[in-house]
Amino acid sequence: QVQLVESGGGLVQAGGSLRLSCAASGRTFNSYAMGWFRQAPGKEREFVAASGSNTYYADSVKGRFAISRDNAKNTVYLQMNSLKPEDTAVYYCAAVSFFSIRNYYMANQYNYWGQGTQVTVSS
Repeated sequence: QVQLVESGGGLVQAGGSLRLSCAASGRTFNSYAMGWFRQAPGKEREFVAASGSNTYYADSVKGRFAISRDNAKNTVYLQMNSLKPEDTAVYYCAAVSFFSIRNYYMANQYNYWGQGTQVTVSS
């Protein structure tokens, strides 16, 4: 069982930066692939980035966002730069065992989810 707690969301102007953190419980953090997803009002949850055998990014955030993890701290980060109003959403952290995942881009591949943190980018 893994519990995930996100933090770091907030209100930022377009062009600004935020760093999201996701702290995971448990002693086997390094055996999990970690992902970030987001959901804007009225839209489906969409893939943002993942850290597993490699790092993976949605086309909409490539070059602007960076995922990283600190296994010693059981934490995964999402550094978000050059933020745009269309990045406004609730951002969710997700986890799945490396042995289980087949497609990093699909939300239904992930077993564990955080409660989400709101990111609002003003124009």
